[in-house]
Amino acid sequence: MITIQDKIKEVPGLAYVVENMELMSSAGRRRMLEQPFLSSPQDLEHEQTTVATLRERLAETSYTQPLIVLRHQLMQLHDLRTTLNSLRSHFILDEVELFEIKNLAFLCGHSRKALADMHIDNLFNLPDLTEVFHLLDPDNTGIPNFYIYDSYDARLAPLRQQMKQADDKLMAELLADQNDIQQEVIARLCDQLHDFADRLSDALEQMAYIDFALARATLSQQWGLHKPDITIEEHPSLLGLFNPRLKQHNENVGLRYQPIDIELAQGVTLVTGANMAGKTVLLKSVGVAQLMYQFGFPVPATEACLKPVDDVVFCIGDEQNEMNGLSSYAAEITRISDVMKRSENEHLLVLIDEPARTTNPIEGKALVQAIATIMHQRDSITMITTHYSQLGVDCRRLRVKGFVEELADMPLTAQTINRFIDYSLVADTSDEVPQEALRIAELLDCHPELISRAKHFLSH
Repeated sequence: MITIQDKIKEVPGLAYVVENMELMSSAGRRRMLEQPFLSSPQDLEHEQTTVATLRERLAETSYTQPLIVLRHQLMQLHDLRTTLNSLRSHFILDEVELFEIKNLAFLCGHSRKALADMHIDNLFNLPDLTEVFHLLDPDNTGIPNFYIYDSYDARLAPLRQQMKQADDKLMAELLADQNDIQQEVIARLCDQLHDFADRLSDALEQMAYIDFALARATLSQQWGLHKPDITIEEHPSLLGLFNPRLKQHNENVGLRYQPIDIELAQGVTLVTGANMAGKTVLLKSVGVAQLMYQFGFPVPATEACLKPVDDVVFCIGDEQNEMNGLSSYAAEITRISDVMKRSENEHLLVLIDEPARTTNPIEGKALVQAIATIMHQRDSITMITTHYSQLGVDCRRLRVKGFVEELADMPLTAQTINRFIDYSLVADTSDEVPQEALRIAELLDCHPELISRAKHFLSH
């Protein structure tokens, strides 16, 4: 089973999403990391609807107070799985562990009321722990603190009264008697609580899930994420797709960020474009959006219609592993080969950035042709960026519009070039790739001899 914990180790964009989650408890964080990669349309619809409903509640001022109460309960939630496992195994708990259980029952009760006040208690299966709380609160104090009350055993009240007037010698004897009685009380309580062990575990997991769901809804509101439609038959699409980490970075440094529209398709889509045209960012953005969708998040787009896959696989960047003696090329081609084997039996989203770019151009082109030809026959969605022309592969092609000198009314420099790039995608029937490197180098006022010699070699 694939979990968020697995994917954040290999996908920095998803790790950035996780780092920005406003979780209230350690139990909520643990639940987030354990979130499975969902493929069932029913499960995906449930997650998306839950988060969308919570986001609606966040926007309504009439629900502000119960939301404050709910968050307050979640902030006090402890991850007491070890205590509950001990209870389930008939171990005798100590007073601290009994306090943890009483506190969970207390938090659960107040959370149930807050959810009811927001009219969303039907979204969560938060069990009723009233019996547990009363069992640990026989004097009806209504507070989560735990104490072995006199009402637990008729011998305690007179014994404790006697202790108030006892000398040191008698006190030691009375303390021993009290301890024996208290241990009997604790043993009885643990025996009674054992029957509630599963219900207590359900409450802990549900509250951790509520914390995770609320954090997703909050992130959705802050980042402008949207609930995607789920498709099985239609081509998946993302309109106004943005990369959360890059968008935030650009806003921080005063650079513009251009969202893009893209339709995905089964088989291979070749993506071409000049350097700096955002092809790598495109692949990362598509991959992170798909991962967020299948981990139950709204997606970074203004509109989306997505299809579940079995996994999202990235072949992006330098995967050199010096400890294993692998070169960049060896690591890359090994990963691509593994993806091909998986795609024989799995429906994947495969994102390959500039394959074979580190080997010689003749063999590199042949490898790209082979990769594209094989993956186009698979039941997967594959996007491949490339600089190779005339591949002769029968597949879909998209091109990043790229450098448009008229886009900005300022001098072109390394700092302003972002303003001259149009990152939108257009369908391309040509088998050629854009050649803008020399033009951009010239506009950047690079060394004239470099430009002239490059043009000479290009023309020969």
